[in-house]
Amino acid sequence: MTGELGSGAETIRRVAGTMGDDDLVVVSNRQPYSHEYDDDDGTRSVVAEPAVGGLTAALDPVMCTVGGTWVAWGDGEADREVTTGDRVEVPPDDPAYDLRRVWLDDDAIDGYYYGYSNRALWPLCHSDVARASFDSGEWEQYRAVNETFADAAADEADGESPVIWFQDYHLALAPRMVRSRLSNDATIASFWHIPWPSWDAFRACPQAETILSGLLGCDLLGFHTERYCERFLDCVEEALGASVDRATGRVRHRCGTTTVRAFPLGTDAERHRSLALSDDATTFWRSFEADHGLEDVRVAVGVDRLDYTKGIVERLDGIERFLGTHPEWHGRFTYVGKLSESRIRIPAYRRYRERVDERIERINDRFATDDWQPIISLSGTLSPAALAGLYRGTDLALVTPVRDGMNLVSKEYVAASDDGVLVLSELAGAHEELGDWAVTVNPNDADAVADAVSRSLTMPASERTGRLEHLHRSVYGNQVYDWLEDVLRAARTVGNECGRMVAGGPAAE
Repeated sequence: MTGELGSGAETIRRVAGTMGDDDLVVVSNRQPYSHEYDDDDGTRSVVAEPAVGGLTAALDPVMCTVGGTWVAWGDGEADREVTTGDRVEVPPDDPAYDLRRVWLDDDAIDGYYYGYSNRALWPLCHSDVARASFDSGEWEQYRAVNETFADAAADEADGESPVIWFQDYHLALAPRMVRSRLSNDATIASFWHIPWPSWDAFRACPQAETILSGLLGCDLLGFHTERYCERFLDCVEEALGASVDRATGRVRHRCGTTTVRAFPLGTDAERHRSLALSDDATTFWRSFEADHGLEDVRVAVGVDRLDYTKGIVERLDGIERFLGTHPEWHGRFTYVGKLSESRIRIPAYRRYRERVDERIERINDRFATDDWQPIISLSGTLSPAALAGLYRGTDLALVTPVRDGMNLVSKEYVAASDDGVLVLSELAGAHEELGDWAVTVNPNDADAVADAVSRSLTMPASERTGRLEHLHRSVYGNQVYDWLEDVLRAARTVGNECGRMVAGGPAAE
C-alpha cells in the first residue's frame, strides 16, 4: 500500500488542493524509506524498505500526491550508495518526491538520539522526572544535530511560501533555527507526538527556556489533546513571561505569534478493517488459535513497544491479580502480549525487558497447567494482516500505558474488532476520545485492572455491541488522513493570518 492513495484517496486530494503550488517540506527523525543490502539470492543487491506503520507510513501517500521534499536521518546500511547530493527520489518504483538525507556519525547518534532525545526529553515529557538525565554533552549533540536538520530544511524551502512541517521531540530547536535562516514567506509548523508535562515537571529541565523558544519559532504548534496544549501554555507563561491568549491558543512574543492547537491523531481505520477481514488475517488467527489451544478460551491482547511508559509490568500485575482472585477462569482465559524491542542500547530499556520477562515467567509458573498457559508472549514480527487478525480474533484489548501521547493501538483494535471490549488507561491521550465507551482503568491499580478484565469477560453481548458501535463512530470519524488535512489546513490558515517571525529572541544557544 505504500505510495498508493488507499482508503484516504479523497482526503489526500483535498490536502493537495490545500497546498496548491506551495512546496511542502516534512522534517522528521525517521525516514519513509531506508535502503538496505539484500544477500538472499547470493548476490549483494540494494533494496528499498518502506517504513511500516505509524505516521511515517501514513505521510508517504500524501507526499506522493502533493510532492515536495522529506528531510530525515539516513540510517540504512545502503543509503549512501543510492543517494546523490544527499537526496534520492522515492518511492523507488514510481518516484514522486525527494528524500533529503541527513547523515549522523556515531557520537551524534549516541548524544542526540539515544542521549538527550530519549534519556532526557522522553522521560521528562512522560512526567518521569526521576528517570530523566540531562547530560551537557548530550545536550550539545542534540543542539548540533538540530542545526544540521535546520540547515537541510532551509535549503529545501526555496519556494515563495513553503510549508515546513517538523515532527516530534527530536527536533524541538530546529523551528527557531530555520526561521532565522529564511527570508521567504515560509509557514513553519511542528507536531509534538508525545505528552507535554506540567510546568512543575518541565522546570526540572536545565534547557527549558531554550526548548520553548525553539518551538515558538513555529507559526503552528500541534499536540494530541487540549490538556497538552494547556500545559505547554502554562510553561510558556512561567518560563518566558510571554503573552498567552487562552481562548485562541495564541502566544505573542517579541518575535511574533505562535498558535497552539490540539489535533487528535487518528489511524487508517478502513485499512485496518480491510486487513482484519482478509483471508490472510483469518488464516493467521485460525492457525494461531489451533497452535496454542485457544479454541475454547477467552483471549485478551496487548500490543506494545517494550517501553516503561506502556505499563506492561503493571498490566501483568493486574492479570496476576485477576487470576489469583478468579480461579474459575483458569484454563479459560489467556493473555497474548505482542512485544517489540525498543531502544535496547539504553540500559533502562534492557532492565525493563528483564522485568517484563520475569513477570511473565512468574505468572506462568504460578498458574499454568499441562494443557493451558495464561500468558503467551510474541516477540517476532507480524505482518499487518496477521496483526489485524490478532485484533479481530481476541475478545478484549488491554491498552494500559502509565502515560501515552495518544496510543494508536487502541484505535487499531477498535477498527479491526467485531465484538471486542477495549480496556483503556485513563492516562492515554486516546482516552479523551474513547474513554466514554471503553472500560477505563488507572493502570497503576492492579485491583482495577483485574476488575476490568473480569467485567469485560462477563459483559453482556448487547453492552459489548453498543460500546463498540460508539467506538467505531469515533475511530472512523477521525482517521489519519482527516488529521493530516486538519493540520495542513490550519498551517496554511495560520501562516496567512500571522505576521512572519523574524530572527532573534531567546535563540537556541
